[in-house]
Amino acid sequence: MANPLYDRLFGIHAGKSKPFLLLEDGTPISYRAFLATTAQLAHVLVNHGLKPDDRVAVQVEKSPEALALYGACVQAGLVFLPLNTAYTSEELAYFLENSGASLLVCDGAKADQLRLLAEGSGVLLETLNGGGSGSLMGEASAQPSTFTTVDRDLQDLAAFLYTSGTTGRSKGAMLTQDNLLSNADVLVDYWRFSEEDVLLHALPIFHTHGLFVASNVILAVGGSMIFLPKFDQDAIVERLPQATSMMGVPTFYTRLLGDDRFTKELTTHMRLFTSGSAPLLADTHRQFEQRTGHRILERYGMTETNMNTSNPYDGERRAGTVGFPLPGVELKITDPESGVELQKGSIGVIEIRGRNVFKGYWQMPEKTATELREDGFFITGDMGKIDEDGYVHIVGRNKDLIISGGYNIYPKEIELVLDEQPGVLESAVIGVPHTDFGEAPLGLIVPEKDHAPDLDQIMASVKQRLARFKHPQKLLLIDNLPRNTMGKVQKNILRERYSERV
Repeated sequence: MANPLYDRLFGIHAGKSKPFLLLEDGTPISYRAFLATTAQLAHVLVNHGLKPDDRVAVQVEKSPEALALYGACVQAGLVFLPLNTAYTSEELAYFLENSGASLLVCDGAKADQLRLLAEGSGVLLETLNGGGSGSLMGEASAQPSTFTTVDRDLQDLAAFLYTSGTTGRSKGAMLTQDNLLSNADVLVDYWRFSEEDVLLHALPIFHTHGLFVASNVILAVGGSMIFLPKFDQDAIVERLPQATSMMGVPTFYTRLLGDDRFTKELTTHMRLFTSGSAPLLADTHRQFEQRTGHRILERYGMTETNMNTSNPYDGERRAGTVGFPLPGVELKITDPESGVELQKGSIGVIEIRGRNVFKGYWQMPEKTATELREDGFFITGDMGKIDEDGYVHIVGRNKDLIISGGYNIYPKEIELVLDEQPGVLESAVIGVPHTDFGEAPLGLIVPEKDHAPDLDQIMASVKQRLARFKHPQKLLLIDNLPRNTMGKVQKNILRERYSERV
Protein backbone atom coordinates (compact mmCIF):
# COMPACT_ATOMS: atom_id res chain seq x y z
CA MET A 1 0.00 0.00 0.00
CA ALA A 2 0.98 3.63 -0.35
CA ASN A 3 -0.42 7.13 -0.33
CA PRO A 4 -0.06 8.29 -3.96
CA LEU A 5 -0.84 11.98 -3.42
CA TYR A 6 1.51 12.35 -0.46
CA ASP A 7 4.23 10.15 -1.91
CA ARG A 8 4.23 11.90 -5.29
CA LEU A 9 3.90 15.53 -4.15
CA PHE A 10 5.42 15.61 -0.68
CA GLY A 11 7.29 12.46 0.34
CA ILE A 12 9.49 12.46 -2.75
CA HIS A 13 11.22 15.58 -1.41
CA ALA A 14 12.17 14.15 2.00
CA GLY A 15 15.56 15.40 3.16
CA LYS A 16 15.96 18.05 0.45
CA SER A 17 17.67 21.25 1.55
CA LYS A 18 16.44 23.11 -1.53
CA PRO A 19 14.12 26.06 -0.78
CA PHE A 20 10.46 25.19 -1.30
CA LEU A 21 9.01 28.49 -0.06
CA LEU A 22 10.60 31.94 -0.25
CA LEU A 23 8.75 34.28 2.08
CA GLU A 24 7.97 37.94 1.50
CA ASP A 25 11.02 39.05 3.49
CA GLY A 26 13.24 36.62 1.57
CA THR A 27 13.39 33.94 4.28
CA PRO A 28 13.70 30.48 2.69
CA ILE A 29 11.90 27.38 3.97
CA SER A 30 13.47 24.18 2.69
CA TYR A 31 11.57 21.11 1.64
CA ARG A 32 13.09 19.35 4.66
CA ALA A 33 11.79 21.97 7.10
CA PHE A 34 8.38 22.14 5.43
CA LEU A 35 7.93 18.36 5.58
CA ALA A 36 9.00 18.34 9.25
CA THR A 37 6.19 20.82 10.00
CA THR A 38 3.80 18.70 7.95
CA ALA A 39 4.69 15.60 9.99
CA GLN A 40 4.35 17.45 13.31
CA LEU A 41 0.90 18.68 12.32
CA ALA A 42 -0.11 15.18 11.24
CA HIS A 43 0.78 13.94 14.74
CA VAL A 44 -1.41 16.64 16.30
CA LEU A 45 -4.36 15.69 14.11
CA VAL A 46 -4.06 11.98 14.91
CA ASN A 47 -3.51 12.69 18.63
CA HIS A 48 -6.88 14.46 18.63
CA GLY A 49 -8.47 11.19 17.59
CA LEU A 50 -9.01 11.99 13.91
CA LYS A 51 -9.27 8.96 11.66
CA PRO A 52 -8.89 8.54 7.86
CA ASP A 53 -11.73 10.24 5.95
CA ASP A 54 -12.50 12.64 8.82
CA ARG A 55 -12.89 16.23 7.63
CA VAL A 56 -10.66 19.10 8.79
CA ALA A 57 -12.26 22.51 8.17
CA VAL A 58 -9.71 25.31 7.85
CA GLN A 59 -10.45 29.05 7.80
CA VAL A 60 -7.11 30.78 8.27
CA GLU A 61 -4.91 33.39 6.67
CA LYS A 62 -2.37 32.24 4.10
CA SER A 63 0.89 31.05 5.65
CA PRO A 64 3.51 28.31 5.23
CA GLU A 65 1.93 26.54 8.20
CA ALA A 66 -1.50 26.63 6.55
CA LEU A 67 -0.03 24.99 3.45
CA ALA A 68 1.72 22.42 5.66
CA LEU A 69 -1.67 21.64 7.24
CA TYR A 70 -2.90 20.60 3.78
CA GLY A 71 0.09 18.26 3.51
CA ALA A 72 -0.56 16.93 7.03
CA CYS A 73 -4.14 16.04 6.15
CA VAL A 74 -2.94 14.20 3.04
CA GLN A 75 -0.29 12.33 5.04
CA ALA A 76 -2.79 11.36 7.78
CA GLY A 77 -5.49 10.31 5.31
CA LEU A 78 -7.83 13.15 6.31
CA VAL A 79 -10.05 15.24 4.06
CA PHE A 80 -8.85 18.84 3.79
CA LEU A 81 -11.64 21.42 3.73
CA PRO A 82 -10.31 24.96 3.06
CA LEU A 83 -12.80 27.78 3.59
CA ASN A 84 -12.80 31.34 2.32
CA THR A 85 -11.58 33.73 5.01
CA ALA A 86 -14.48 36.05 4.18
CA TYR A 87 -17.18 33.56 5.22
CA THR A 88 -19.31 34.68 8.17
CA SER A 89 -20.07 32.64 11.28
CA GLU A 90 -23.50 31.82 9.87
CA GLU A 91 -21.97 30.48 6.67
CA LEU A 92 -19.35 28.60 8.67
CA ALA A 93 -22.08 26.93 10.72
CA TYR A 94 -23.53 25.47 7.53
CA PHE A 95 -20.17 24.14 6.32
CA LEU A 96 -19.43 22.49 9.66
CA GLU A 97 -22.87 20.90 9.85
CA ASN A 98 -22.96 19.81 6.21
CA SER A 99 -19.42 18.40 6.10
CA GLY A 100 -19.55 16.75 9.51
CA ALA A 101 -16.09 18.17 10.19
CA SER A 102 -14.25 16.79 13.22
CA LEU A 103 -11.93 19.77 13.62
CA LEU A 104 -12.12 23.48 12.83
CA VAL A 105 -8.88 25.43 12.53
CA CYS A 106 -9.47 29.19 12.64
CA ASP A 107 -7.59 32.43 13.11
CA GLY A 108 -6.97 33.23 16.76
CA ALA A 109 -8.84 36.52 16.43
CA LYS A 110 -12.03 34.58 15.66
CA ALA A 111 -11.61 31.89 18.31
CA ASP A 112 -13.93 33.40 20.93
CA GLN A 113 -16.56 34.08 18.29
CA LEU A 114 -16.42 30.53 16.93
CA ARG A 115 -15.90 28.52 20.12
CA LEU A 116 -19.60 28.23 20.94
CA LEU A 117 -20.35 27.37 17.34
CA ALA A 118 -17.74 24.61 17.36
CA GLU A 119 -18.89 23.23 20.71
CA GLY A 120 -22.51 23.26 19.56
CA SER A 121 -21.53 21.25 16.50
CA GLY A 122 -19.35 18.84 18.47
CA VAL A 123 -16.29 20.07 16.59
CA LEU A 124 -12.80 20.47 18.06
CA LEU A 125 -11.34 23.97 17.74
CA GLU A 126 -7.70 24.91 17.14
CA THR A 127 -6.16 28.23 16.11
CA LEU A 128 -3.57 29.08 13.48
CA ASN A 129 -2.60 32.67 12.79
CA GLY A 130 -1.09 34.23 9.67
CA GLY A 131 2.28 34.53 11.37
CA GLY A 132 2.36 30.86 12.27
CA SER A 133 1.40 31.20 15.93
CA GLY A 134 -1.66 29.68 17.60
CA SER A 135 -2.63 26.58 19.54
CA LEU A 136 -2.11 24.22 16.61
CA MET A 137 1.55 25.12 16.11
CA GLY A 138 2.07 25.25 19.86
CA GLU A 139 1.08 21.58 20.05
CA ALA A 140 2.96 20.70 16.86
CA SER A 141 6.28 22.04 18.16
CA ALA A 142 6.43 19.22 20.72
CA GLN A 143 5.82 16.47 18.14
CA PRO A 144 8.31 14.31 16.19
CA SER A 145 9.40 15.60 12.79
CA THR A 146 8.56 12.33 11.04
CA PHE A 147 5.21 10.60 10.69
CA THR A 148 4.25 7.19 9.33
CA THR A 149 2.16 8.04 6.27
CA VAL A 150 -1.35 6.58 6.28
CA ASP A 151 -2.13 4.24 3.37
CA ARG A 152 -4.62 5.65 0.87
CA ASP A 153 -5.91 4.75 -2.56
CA LEU A 154 -6.20 6.96 -5.64
CA GLN A 155 -10.00 6.89 -5.31
CA ASP A 156 -9.97 7.97 -1.65
CA LEU A 157 -11.11 11.49 -0.87
CA ALA A 158 -8.41 14.12 -0.39
CA ALA A 159 -10.40 17.35 -0.17
CA PHE A 160 -13.79 19.02 -0.11
CA LEU A 161 -14.20 22.34 -1.88
CA TYR A 162 -17.50 24.15 -1.45
CA THR A 163 -18.97 25.95 -4.43
CA SER A 164 -19.88 29.61 -4.16
CA GLY A 165 -23.59 28.90 -3.65
CA THR A 166 -24.98 31.67 -5.86
CA THR A 167 -28.09 29.59 -6.59
CA GLY A 168 -28.85 28.15 -3.18
CA ARG A 169 -26.82 26.34 -0.55
CA SER A 170 -23.17 25.69 -1.30
CA LYS A 171 -22.32 22.19 -2.47
CA GLY A 172 -19.31 20.25 -1.21
CA ALA A 173 -17.39 18.91 -4.20
CA MET A 174 -15.60 15.68 -3.24
CA LEU A 175 -12.12 15.54 -4.76
CA THR A 176 -10.11 12.33 -4.81
CA GLN A 177 -6.37 11.80 -4.75
CA ASP A 178 -6.56 10.87 -8.43
CA ASN A 179 -8.46 14.07 -9.30
CA LEU A 180 -5.67 16.20 -7.85
CA LEU A 181 -2.67 14.12 -8.86
CA SER A 182 -3.71 13.52 -12.47
CA ASN A 183 -4.37 17.22 -13.01
CA ALA A 184 -1.04 18.25 -11.52
CA ASP A 185 0.83 15.80 -13.76
CA VAL A 186 -0.97 17.02 -16.89
CA LEU A 187 -0.28 20.68 -16.11
CA VAL A 188 3.40 20.05 -15.37
CA ASP A 189 3.79 18.60 -18.84
CA TYR A 190 1.49 21.00 -20.70
CA TRP A 191 2.93 24.16 -19.14
CA ARG A 192 6.53 22.85 -19.15
CA PHE A 193 7.21 23.19 -15.43
CA SER A 194 10.50 21.87 -14.03
CA GLU A 195 12.50 21.94 -10.81
CA GLU A 196 14.16 25.11 -12.12
CA ASP A 197 10.88 27.05 -11.88
CA VAL A 198 10.27 29.69 -9.25
CA LEU A 199 6.55 30.49 -9.12
CA LEU A 200 5.39 33.87 -7.85
CA HIS A 201 2.45 32.84 -5.65
CA ALA A 202 0.13 35.66 -4.59
CA LEU A 203 -3.15 33.70 -4.74
CA PRO A 204 -5.22 32.60 -1.72
CA ILE A 205 -4.90 28.93 -0.78
CA PHE A 206 -8.54 28.27 0.12
CA HIS A 207 -9.38 27.99 -3.59
CA THR A 208 -8.44 25.38 -6.19
CA HIS A 209 -6.34 27.90 -8.18
CA GLY A 210 -3.82 28.77 -5.46
CA LEU A 211 -3.96 25.49 -3.55
CA PHE A 212 -4.25 22.69 -6.08
CA VAL A 213 -3.12 24.24 -9.36
CA ALA A 214 -0.22 26.41 -8.23
CA SER A 215 1.05 24.53 -5.17
CA ASN A 216 0.57 21.01 -6.51
CA VAL A 217 2.36 21.80 -9.77
CA ILE A 218 5.41 23.14 -7.95
CA LEU A 219 5.40 20.22 -5.51
CA ALA A 220 5.18 17.79 -8.42
CA VAL A 221 8.40 19.10 -9.99
CA GLY A 222 10.30 20.11 -6.87
CA GLY A 223 10.43 23.79 -7.79
CA SER A 224 10.19 26.81 -5.51
CA MET A 225 7.49 29.36 -4.72
CA ILE A 226 7.80 33.00 -3.73
CA PHE A 227 4.98 32.75 -1.19
CA LEU A 228 3.29 36.11 -0.69
CA PRO A 229 0.46 36.46 1.86
CA LYS A 230 -1.70 38.25 -0.71
CA PHE A 231 -1.48 40.28 -3.90
CA ASP A 232 0.57 43.36 -3.11
CA GLN A 233 1.74 45.44 -6.05
CA ASP A 234 4.93 46.61 -4.39
CA ALA A 235 5.85 43.07 -3.37
CA ILE A 236 5.08 41.71 -6.85
CA VAL A 237 7.25 44.31 -8.55
CA GLU A 238 10.04 43.72 -6.05
CA ARG A 239 10.03 39.90 -6.26
CA LEU A 240 9.23 39.42 -9.95
CA PRO A 241 12.93 39.46 -10.97
CA GLN A 242 13.48 36.30 -8.88
CA ALA A 243 10.59 34.41 -10.49
CA THR A 244 10.22 32.41 -13.71
CA SER A 245 6.44 32.04 -13.70
CA MET A 246 3.32 33.58 -12.23
CA MET A 247 -0.27 32.41 -11.90
CA GLY A 248 -2.88 35.10 -11.45
CA VAL A 249 -6.41 36.31 -11.91
CA PRO A 250 -7.27 39.12 -14.35
CA THR A 251 -7.29 41.71 -11.55
CA PHE A 252 -3.59 41.03 -10.92
CA TYR A 253 -2.72 41.90 -14.49
CA THR A 254 -4.92 44.98 -14.81
CA ARG A 255 -3.37 46.39 -11.63
CA LEU A 256 0.16 45.70 -12.83
CA LEU A 257 -0.60 47.39 -16.15
CA GLY A 258 -1.58 50.49 -14.19
CA ASP A 259 1.86 50.59 -12.55
CA ASP A 260 4.65 52.44 -14.37
CA ARG A 261 7.24 50.20 -12.71
CA PHE A 262 5.82 47.18 -14.54
CA THR A 263 7.97 47.23 -17.66
CA LYS A 264 9.28 44.90 -20.32
CA GLU A 265 12.68 44.91 -18.59
CA LEU A 266 11.05 43.68 -15.38
CA THR A 267 9.62 40.62 -17.16
CA THR A 268 12.36 39.65 -19.64
CA HIS A 269 13.46 36.61 -17.60
CA MET A 270 9.88 35.33 -17.10
CA ARG A 271 8.86 32.10 -18.78
CA LEU A 272 5.10 32.04 -18.23
CA PHE A 273 2.17 34.14 -17.05
CA THR A 274 -1.17 32.33 -16.70
CA SER A 275 -4.61 33.71 -15.92
CA GLY A 276 -7.77 32.05 -14.71
CA SER A 277 -10.69 31.98 -12.24
CA ALA A 278 -12.41 34.77 -14.22
CA PRO A 279 -12.47 35.87 -17.87
CA LEU A 280 -9.53 37.97 -19.06
CA LEU A 281 -10.59 40.92 -21.19
CA ALA A 282 -9.16 40.75 -24.71
CA ASP A 283 -7.99 44.34 -24.25
CA THR A 284 -5.99 43.36 -21.13
CA HIS A 285 -4.46 40.52 -23.15
CA ARG A 286 -3.36 42.96 -25.89
CA GLN A 287 -2.10 45.63 -23.49
CA PHE A 288 -0.05 43.07 -21.58
CA GLU A 289 1.64 41.82 -24.74
CA GLN A 290 2.35 45.37 -25.93
CA ARG A 291 3.88 46.27 -22.56
CA THR A 292 5.90 43.12 -21.87
CA GLY A 293 6.14 41.04 -25.03
CA HIS A 294 4.48 38.14 -23.15
CA ARG A 295 1.14 36.64 -24.14
CA ILE A 296 -0.79 35.62 -21.05
CA LEU A 297 -1.82 31.97 -21.18
CA GLU A 298 -5.52 31.77 -20.31
CA ARG A 299 -7.09 28.52 -19.16
CA TYR A 300 -10.40 27.23 -17.82
CA GLY A 301 -11.10 25.27 -14.68
CA MET A 302 -13.61 24.99 -11.89
CA THR A 303 -14.08 23.72 -8.35
CA GLU A 304 -15.40 20.33 -9.43
CA THR A 305 -12.75 19.57 -12.03
CA ASN A 306 -9.60 21.64 -11.48
CA MET A 307 -8.22 22.48 -14.95
CA ASN A 308 -10.12 21.48 -18.09
CA THR A 309 -8.63 23.47 -20.97
CA SER A 310 -5.66 25.66 -21.72
CA ASN A 311 -4.29 27.81 -24.46
CA PRO A 312 -1.16 26.17 -25.86
CA TYR A 313 2.30 26.72 -24.41
CA ASP A 314 3.65 26.62 -27.96
CA GLY A 315 1.33 27.98 -30.62
CA GLU A 316 -1.22 30.74 -30.66
CA ARG A 317 -2.56 31.88 -27.29
CA ARG A 318 -5.78 33.33 -28.60
CA ALA A 319 -7.33 36.22 -26.66
CA GLY A 320 -10.95 35.68 -25.67
CA THR A 321 -10.60 31.90 -25.65
CA VAL A 322 -9.55 29.30 -23.10
CA GLY A 323 -7.72 27.13 -25.61
CA PHE A 324 -8.10 23.39 -26.05
CA PRO A 325 -9.10 20.48 -23.80
CA LEU A 326 -6.09 19.30 -21.79
CA PRO A 327 -4.66 15.83 -22.50
CA GLY A 328 -6.95 13.21 -20.98
CA VAL A 329 -9.90 15.62 -20.78
CA GLU A 330 -12.91 15.17 -23.04
CA LEU A 331 -15.03 18.26 -23.71
CA LYS A 332 -18.26 18.57 -25.66
CA ILE A 333 -20.94 21.21 -26.18
CA THR A 334 -24.51 20.00 -25.66
CA ASP A 335 -28.05 21.28 -25.93
CA PRO A 336 -29.15 22.47 -22.44
CA GLU A 337 -32.52 20.72 -22.74
CA SER A 338 -31.84 17.47 -24.58
CA GLY A 339 -28.16 16.88 -23.80
CA VAL A 340 -27.51 16.18 -27.48
CA GLU A 341 -24.01 17.12 -28.66
CA LEU A 342 -23.96 20.21 -30.87
CA GLN A 343 -21.87 21.01 -33.92
CA LYS A 344 -18.83 23.30 -33.90
CA GLY A 345 -19.76 26.95 -33.62
CA SER A 346 -23.01 26.27 -31.76
CA ILE A 347 -23.48 27.64 -28.25
CA GLY A 348 -24.49 25.15 -25.57
CA VAL A 349 -23.54 23.72 -22.19
CA ILE A 350 -19.95 22.58 -21.67
CA GLU A 351 -19.64 18.99 -20.47
CA ILE A 352 -16.37 17.49 -19.20
CA ARG A 353 -15.12 13.95 -18.65
CA GLY A 354 -11.74 12.80 -17.35
CA ARG A 355 -9.73 11.75 -14.31
CA ASN A 356 -9.92 15.36 -13.13
CA VAL A 357 -13.71 15.24 -12.65
CA PHE A 358 -14.83 15.10 -9.02
CA LYS A 359 -16.60 12.19 -7.30
CA GLY A 360 -19.86 14.03 -6.60
CA TYR A 361 -21.45 16.43 -4.11
CA TRP A 362 -21.22 15.48 -0.46
CA GLN A 363 -24.59 14.31 0.93
CA MET A 364 -26.38 15.52 -2.21
CA PRO A 365 -27.06 12.40 -4.32
CA GLU A 366 -29.92 14.04 -6.20
CA LYS A 367 -27.80 17.06 -7.14
CA THR A 368 -24.94 14.76 -8.11
CA ALA A 369 -27.24 12.72 -10.36
CA THR A 370 -28.50 15.93 -11.99
CA GLU A 371 -25.05 17.26 -12.87
CA LEU A 372 -22.88 14.14 -13.22
CA ARG A 373 -24.08 11.83 -15.97
CA GLU A 374 -23.86 8.04 -15.69
CA ASP A 375 -21.27 8.00 -18.50
CA GLY A 376 -18.98 10.25 -16.44
CA PHE A 377 -19.62 13.58 -18.18
CA PHE A 378 -20.03 16.52 -15.80
CA ILE A 379 -22.55 19.17 -16.83
CA THR A 380 -20.58 22.29 -15.90
CA GLY A 381 -23.36 24.87 -16.24
CA ASP A 382 -20.95 27.00 -18.27
CA MET A 383 -22.13 28.02 -21.71
CA GLY A 384 -19.61 27.89 -24.52
CA LYS A 385 -18.74 26.98 -28.06
CA ILE A 386 -15.88 25.42 -30.00
CA ASP A 387 -14.73 27.41 -33.02
CA GLU A 388 -13.53 26.01 -36.34
CA ASP A 389 -9.94 25.90 -35.09
CA GLY A 390 -10.89 23.93 -31.99
CA TYR A 391 -10.52 26.77 -29.48
CA VAL A 392 -13.05 26.77 -26.65
CA HIS A 393 -14.93 30.00 -25.91
CA ILE A 394 -16.80 30.62 -22.64
CA VAL A 395 -19.89 32.79 -23.13
CA GLY A 396 -21.26 32.74 -19.58
CA ARG A 397 -23.08 30.63 -17.03
CA ASN A 398 -26.28 28.79 -17.90
CA LYS A 399 -28.00 30.61 -15.05
CA ASP A 400 -26.89 33.93 -16.58
CA LEU A 401 -28.69 33.12 -19.84
CA ILE A 402 -31.32 35.74 -20.61
CA ILE A 403 -34.55 34.53 -22.26
CA SER A 404 -36.28 37.57 -23.69
CA GLY A 405 -39.48 37.17 -25.69
CA GLY A 406 -38.57 33.55 -26.35
CA TYR A 407 -35.06 34.37 -27.62
CA ASN A 408 -31.88 33.16 -25.90
CA ILE A 409 -29.43 35.97 -25.19
CA TYR A 410 -25.88 35.27 -24.03
CA PRO A 411 -24.60 38.24 -22.00
CA LYS A 412 -20.99 37.73 -23.07
CA GLU A 413 -21.85 38.55 -26.68
CA ILE A 414 -23.18 41.96 -25.67
CA GLU A 415 -20.39 42.56 -23.15
CA LEU A 416 -17.75 42.07 -25.84
CA VAL A 417 -19.31 44.88 -27.87
CA LEU A 418 -19.65 47.17 -24.84
CA ASP A 419 -16.06 46.58 -23.72
CA GLU A 420 -14.74 47.78 -27.09
CA GLN A 421 -16.42 51.18 -26.82
CA PRO A 422 -14.44 54.37 -26.06
CA GLY A 423 -14.21 55.18 -22.38
CA VAL A 424 -15.45 51.76 -21.22
CA LEU A 425 -13.25 49.92 -18.73
CA GLU A 426 -15.50 46.85 -18.43
CA SER A 427 -19.14 45.87 -18.47
CA ALA A 428 -21.68 43.34 -17.30
CA VAL A 429 -25.01 42.45 -18.86
CA ILE A 430 -27.75 40.94 -16.71
CA GLY A 431 -31.33 39.88 -17.26
CA VAL A 432 -33.96 41.87 -15.38
CA PRO A 433 -37.76 41.44 -15.24
CA HIS A 434 -39.69 42.96 -18.15
CA THR A 435 -43.48 43.24 -18.49
CA ASP A 436 -43.68 42.33 -22.17
CA PHE A 437 -40.67 40.06 -22.72
CA GLY A 438 -40.38 38.32 -19.36
CA GLU A 439 -36.74 39.32 -19.18
CA ALA A 440 -34.66 41.99 -20.86
CA PRO A 441 -30.92 42.69 -20.94
CA LEU A 442 -29.57 45.57 -18.89
CA GLY A 443 -26.07 46.87 -19.65
CA LEU A 444 -23.93 48.02 -16.71
CA ILE A 445 -20.82 49.96 -17.67
CA VAL A 446 -17.78 50.86 -15.58
CA PRO A 447 -16.08 53.87 -17.19
CA GLU A 448 -12.34 54.28 -17.53
CA LYS A 449 -10.79 56.69 -15.07
CA ASP A 450 -11.52 60.33 -15.95
CA HIS A 451 -13.76 59.31 -18.89
CA ALA A 452 -17.46 59.84 -19.45
CA PRO A 453 -18.64 57.31 -22.04
CA ASP A 454 -21.31 58.50 -24.46
CA LEU A 455 -24.14 56.05 -23.73
CA ASP A 456 -26.15 57.10 -26.79
CA GLN A 457 -23.18 56.46 -29.06
CA ILE A 458 -22.53 53.12 -27.38
CA MET A 459 -26.15 52.07 -27.82
CA ALA A 460 -25.97 53.06 -31.48
CA SER A 461 -22.92 50.83 -31.92
CA VAL A 462 -24.71 47.92 -30.23
CA LYS A 463 -27.72 48.37 -32.51
CA GLN A 464 -25.49 48.35 -35.55
CA ARG A 465 -23.71 45.13 -34.59
CA LEU A 466 -26.27 42.97 -32.81
CA ALA A 467 -29.75 41.69 -33.63
CA ARG A 468 -32.59 43.75 -32.22
CA PHE A 469 -33.63 41.22 -29.56
CA LYS A 470 -30.13 41.46 -28.06
CA HIS A 471 -30.22 45.22 -27.56
CA PRO A 472 -30.08 46.26 -23.90
CA GLN A 473 -33.22 48.00 -22.74
CA LYS A 474 -30.98 50.48 -20.96
CA LEU A 475 -27.32 51.25 -20.26
CA LEU A 476 -26.24 52.42 -16.82
CA LEU A 477 -22.92 53.80 -15.59
CA ILE A 478 -21.76 52.26 -12.29
CA ASP A 479 -18.62 52.66 -10.19
CA ASN A 480 -17.47 49.04 -10.20
CA LEU A 481 -18.53 45.44 -10.64
CA PRO A 482 -18.85 43.33 -7.47
CA ARG A 483 -16.40 40.44 -7.50
CA ASN A 484 -15.66 37.45 -5.35
CA THR A 485 -12.20 36.71 -3.96
CA MET A 486 -11.04 35.15 -7.22
CA GLY A 487 -12.19 38.07 -9.37
CA LYS A 488 -15.40 36.62 -10.80
CA VAL A 489 -18.18 39.15 -11.35
CA GLN A 490 -21.06 38.36 -8.99
CA LYS A 491 -24.02 38.79 -11.30
CA ASN A 492 -26.44 37.57 -8.64
CA ILE A 493 -25.61 40.73 -6.65
CA LEU A 494 -26.08 42.90 -9.74
CA ARG A 495 -29.47 41.30 -10.41
CA GLU A 496 -30.54 42.09 -6.83
CA ARG A 497 -29.37 45.71 -7.11
CA TYR A 498 -30.74 46.57 -10.51
CA SER A 499 -33.81 44.37 -11.00
CA GLU A 500 -36.13 47.39 -10.95
CA ARG A 501 -34.12 49.59 -13.34
CA VAL A 502 -35.78 48.64 -16.67
